Amino acid sequence: MTASPSVSRRRFLAWSAAASAAAVAACVPTTVLPSEGRPPTSATPVTAPVPSGSAAPNRKPAPIPTPSTAPSPSPAAGRRRTLYRDGALADGRSDRLRLGVSILVEDGVIRWIRPADDEGPTGRGAQLRVIDASGSTLVPGLVDAHSHLTMPGGARWIDRGFDPPERLVEVAEANAVLLGRAGVRWARDVGAPRGRDPVDGRERALSLGLRDRWRGIPGYPMIRAAGTWITRRGSLPAGLTVEVGSGDALRRAALGQLEDGADLVKLYLDGPDTDHAPWSVAEVRRVVEAVHARGARVTAHASRLSGARVGAEAGVDALEHGFELDADVAQTMAEKGVALVSTLAVFRSWLTFGRTTRLPRFATEDGRRAIRERQEAAEAAIRIANRAGVAIAAGTDFGGGSTRANQLAWEVEALVEAGLEPWQALGAATWRGGELLGEAEAGVIHEGGPADFSLVHGDPTSDPTALWRVWHVAWLD
Repeated sequence: MTASPSVSRRRFLAWSAAASAAAVAACVPTTVLPSEGRPPTSATPVTAPVPSGSAAPNRKPAPIPTPSTAPSPSPAAGRRRTLYRDGALADGRSDRLRLGVSILVEDGVIRWIRPADDEGPTGRGAQLRVIDASGSTLVPGLVDAHSHLTMPGGARWIDRGFDPPERLVEVAEANAVLLGRAGVRWARDVGAPRGRDPVDGRERALSLGLRDRWRGIPGYPMIRAAGTWITRRGSLPAGLTVEVGSGDALRRAALGQLEDGADLVKLYLDGPDTDHAPWSVAEVRRVVEAVHARGARVTAHASRLSGARVGAEAGVDALEHGFELDADVAQTMAEKGVALVSTLAVFRSWLTFGRTTRLPRFATEDGRRAIRERQEAAEAAIRIANRAGVAIAAGTDFGGGSTRANQLAWEVEALVEAGLEPWQALGAATWRGGELLGEAEAGVIHEGGPADFSLVHGDPTSDPTALWRVWHVAWLD
């Protein structure tokens, strides 16, 4: 990593108008100033709020901030104004930190990004709270591109999918807190058990009700949800998914998920026969065309090469896991714009279970050997995809896999171990995830955008473990 020296205000503003990156939040020294100027040396500790354990069912969601809500040039006295002063800025698009950066936030919106040694007026007539960001890196709010909000993870993660809906909704509330404290702003839920929602009473994927209730409530993550997995009968334990037996039924089930309110559709391209995909290219392509015609996207679970090949040739929008890829499949993905969502951290999680459980799948030598072999193949698939120019977004698979909701940093570490540069892995966990969501504000920091960033101790463009050291989250403040 090479760090750039402080830049002039003119050059810095030119950069910041095009840049996308972010950061900041929790238990921080601050000073409140009545007007513009540098803070005195004394500081008062402040603790940022975190989400409550459960959302009130009758609470009316507030609108999500958008760039159109950006403050006017003359701040009113009642505005909440915070200046994050003199941090480094990482955007996940290069290995160069921007040093000496100050960010002014007003009512949750980034008013400006300027050099710390040339901030200019900070505005009069309103109190200004200053957070000393020196020695820290401002990081965009992370995007977990593969999550399962209603499930806790752990060594028996599939069993937990059969817990009663009331328990699954409670788990999701706890996961929301874990996500925020870890600096994760967006979660792409790619499968939730179907059941009667204990709050709204609707029979559908439980993630959809959570998404609706959390929308616009401060402290909760931003959610895009796929509804329930769609599988060929016999692929997963009965009762966990929407099971179908024909290509026509597959298409009907996909459209049924959209009618339930899903943002995207999740197909399961691992079937009962591990050597063959459960659906043909033509059958999957019909689903893709029908879903795209509704303005939605299709993603596909594909941990085996057979399913990855079918998904890529059918033109799904993304492949989840992609533990087995070859150069031909990767080339098809690149040509058709099929993204890869990595979930390498699950292997690291499974290997820890070899010491913490007696489950034979993890604790026996044969089990550990099988995990390492799959891990090596999955890491090789990442390198193949990266060389082919496939867009890679990072996910944990928390809940639907063994990992937990606050472990996206583990996936970033795993991507670096697999061969990505640290800054590329950071991009996979920020703006690449935003691209996959189709959300221009996700995983970026820019003037006029939401203050969705966190402060970490260290430089994530050279050291991915810095993402474990989140000490302040701006949107929880």
